[in-house]
Amino acid sequence: MTQPLCIHWFRQDLRLQDNPALLAAARGGQLLPIYILDDNSPGDWAMGAASRLWLHHSLQLLNQSLQGKLRLFRGDSQSIIESLVEEHSVDAVHWNRCYEPWRRQRDSAIKSMLKERAIEVESHNGSLLWEPWEVLKKDDTPYKVYTPYYRNGCLAIAPPRQAQAGPASLDLFPDSLPGSLTLDQLGLFENLPWQQDLSRHCDAGETAALGKLDEFCESALESYRRGRDFPASQSTSMLSPHLHFGEISPQQVWHRIEQEQMRLHGDDPAHFKSELAWREFSYYQIYHFPDLPDKPLKAQYAKFAWREDAANLALWQRGQTGFPIIDAGMRELWQTGNMHNRVRMIVASFLVKNQLIHWREGARWFWDCLFDADLASNSAGWQWCAGSGVDASPWFRIFNPVLQSEKFDPDGDYLRQYCPELGALPNRYLHKPWLAPADVLQEASIEMGVDYPLPILDLKTTRLRALEANKRLKAKPTSQSN
Repeated sequence: MTQPLCIHWFRQDLRLQDNPALLAAARGGQLLPIYILDDNSPGDWAMGAASRLWLHHSLQLLNQSLQGKLRLFRGDSQSIIESLVEEHSVDAVHWNRCYEPWRRQRDSAIKSMLKERAIEVESHNGSLLWEPWEVLKKDDTPYKVYTPYYRNGCLAIAPPRQAQAGPASLDLFPDSLPGSLTLDQLGLFENLPWQQDLSRHCDAGETAALGKLDEFCESALESYRRGRDFPASQSTSMLSPHLHFGEISPQQVWHRIEQEQMRLHGDDPAHFKSELAWREFSYYQIYHFPDLPDKPLKAQYAKFAWREDAANLALWQRGQTGFPIIDAGMRELWQTGNMHNRVRMIVASFLVKNQLIHWREGARWFWDCLFDADLASNSAGWQWCAGSGVDASPWFRIFNPVLQSEKFDPDGDYLRQYCPELGALPNRYLHKPWLAPADVLQEASIEMGVDYPLPILDLKTTRLRALEANKRLKAKPTSQSN
């Protein structure tokens, strides 16, 4: 008797450990693991360049874990799955849920198609600690403020499930599949110099993710709460791209941190768990407010008088603004596919408030340059900075890049790493080189406007302009319920 054939559709769950859909498919019979690069369904939100590079390396490693039996496809997901189930007498299809609006719409259509053909189809939770529909206020409406969402919602219901071991063995479908591609044929990235350099920072895969979790717990967790704000320190977990691509599950991270709480006496583990829950809150927002990537969640900001300034936008993108902390952050992004979270807030505030350039421009640039470009987190973060999202930073909170730099990079280690042309400046002027006396600049071999740009704007003037622009909205105060 022929055993059932079960597809596991890999998406943002590129791992073997703690993969509920993979376990279910493996238990169901012979396993056919597939990955589909679908650039059609996302519309304007097809994967950016840096993410595609990470995905290439992640798929390569996943295929090795699957004994070279991961089948790769490119095109419309529904058409490809429909062909596979018809041509190979597939009995069941399993996947882990995704929460972006376009994925939910697409997955619903695929489920309907499979059910019409009497094929077993099941989606699983492999990406979140709490499902968005499980955490609601007493009136069954979604939370709009993080703290009550986390404390009164998430922590008040059942704790996150325990992480599961991977399948003890895999009976992988042995036959070749017409239409499947090699990784190179998938065409995730072109061989460009920028991507060659970026590859050096692309530490992808399940093994790397688990190793980073171990390293973080052993060396940085006990000083996380304070250290996480200093970009030159090694105090963050660097797990965000691994979580985005599902090379590690949030359950694996959550319960490992809980184990560390028994060893450590401070509140650093609890603080890290609350930051992990911020990721959940972003997914919660995009589930309940699907316009999050494109429209302000506070309606009055649809009328905001954003400026179009292609020249200064380009200077911001290239790290040539004349403000060292801004330029260091943007260069870190371009060179490494990452940016420290504190610096993300500073560069975002500078673009949106000092330059009055639409937050969507920043979101688009991050989308293309970040390894961890995540539609939920990226959109929620930019709307938070712009004051237009739920539980957003108030508009009057405008980061002063000089003060932020002096506070969180006092010795200038981060600035010197990414703005080496300023390296010889004493710390007193490193954060504001345009104020350095001529003799200090000469001794450091710096000619302002030649070796390093002059500031593209005046901080005080643009701060006042931003506050005035917000006043002109003439929006009536609104209260948000918890």
